[in-house]
Amino acid sequence: MRQIDDDFRSLPLRRLADAALQRARELGAEHADFRLERIRAETLALHDARLEGALDADDLGLAVRVVKNGTWGFASGVELTPEAAVRVAEQAVRVAEVSAPINRERIELAPEPVYSDQEWVSAYEIDPFEVPQSEKVGLLADWSAALLKGADHVSARLLQVKEQKFYADSAGTSTLQQRVRLHPELNAVKIGESGFEDMSTLAPPVGRGYEYLTGTGWDWQNELAQLPELLAEKLAAPSVEAGAYDLVIDPTNLWLTIHESIGHATELDRALGYEAAYAGTSFATFDQLGELVYGSPPMNVTGDRTAVHGLATIGYDDEGVEAQSFDIVRDGILVGYQLDRRMALMKGLGRSNGCAFADSPGHMPMQRMANVSLQPAPGGPSTEELIAGVERGLYIVGDKSWSIDMQRYNFQFTGQRAYRIHHGRLAGQVKDFAYQATTTDFWGSMEAVGGPQTYLLGGAFNCGKGQPGQVAPVSHGCPAALFRGVRILNTVQEAGK
Repeated sequence: MRQIDDDFRSLPLRRLADAALQRARELGAEHADFRLERIRAETLALHDARLEGALDADDLGLAVRVVKNGTWGFASGVELTPEAAVRVAEQAVRVAEVSAPINRERIELAPEPVYSDQEWVSAYEIDPFEVPQSEKVGLLADWSAALLKGADHVSARLLQVKEQKFYADSAGTSTLQQRVRLHPELNAVKIGESGFEDMSTLAPPVGRGYEYLTGTGWDWQNELAQLPELLAEKLAAPSVEAGAYDLVIDPTNLWLTIHESIGHATELDRALGYEAAYAGTSFATFDQLGELVYGSPPMNVTGDRTAVHGLATIGYDDEGVEAQSFDIVRDGILVGYQLDRRMALMKGLGRSNGCAFADSPGHMPMQRMANVSLQPAPGGPSTEELIAGVERGLYIVGDKSWSIDMQRYNFQFTGQRAYRIHHGRLAGQVKDFAYQATTTDFWGSMEAVGGPQTYLLGGAFNCGKGQPGQVAPVSHGCPAALFRGVRILNTVQEAGK
């Protein structure tokens, strides 16, 4: 079991928090919370097996958020002394005082139990920042060189993040947390007489350590060995014929559709219209809670801040709320939203489900996405069994490009590759495809979901939201799933119109 690093633990965490919170109370704040966090990020990039760039960034600072006279106040700083923490608290209170005359809605927070001196560390074995950079570059170069035997160009990238966070608030909660995440990816390009195609590894980003690259959690050798042949087949594949198809969608593709059409649409601040500047609001408005038919009966979606190796997995959120799992869609019906403490109380939903997060000490927490996942069917079919039930269709693997409207309703998604399904069997790749639908039509067409053996946790490091913009890591799990009668576009023909 990994422990929180001594160099972070040895910082004057409690002394700084006590100084800031005491000053906020003296100045009349009804609520105050303090964060001190360090975020270390390293990015390695290779092109054709040669190192192209390396970035090592370290962000360390503190932040104070208050509620005074029912109004938010926030400030942050980088000087780690009690005197500086007091000044940041004073600035946060002053922001609240200045803002109060124009505040139209009183800020109140849903109650949460007090958690005193709690510690949490994510599930990983090898800290990637303890592995020599030369070793990591060497592994990526070896993998790239192997792919270059069957491809014309190969790019490789490894993103690594260690996030350490201390939180304390005026109610008495204090938490100390550390989590690690990795995103390795290789992309191969092959050039032919009629053009070129590219294909990336399907290994998802994960809340794991360096062991993910050396054998735990993904069969890298098998995927890298198959990729050149798959790429060559794609280059020679015919263009898809547009029309209605039955689809079997692999979790390596479906996770992104979940993210865009369910994950963002069920953030309550979007549904209420509080969030619109970055990526729109939501068709899944609050008046439809408990009534909206989001999809077919096999559709069961949870928000989960506790999933092992999930990118949005935490012990406690940035409002001191303990991580939990909760229902969003049950038997196809919208039954819940992702909440922070303010939204939970404002709409009479009781306790927050722990979805507050700030991406740096310089930013104020906002409502962010949990690991939003489509649940498999206990004892459900394999991917091969789903394919066997299709006469004419496509099997879609891997994410690619996507487009969705500002209400999270009309969308289209492409993929890394698609295989024709003919009489229940795969019949070679096709290309230039995209599936297009509205959110409720698409999820309503889902006839079956696979069993747990088909389930995979996909995700992304860079989910964007807010203004000023913030990014957050998030995972989305799902099984393979069968959809009936989905519209398939030929993207080349559509581009020519």
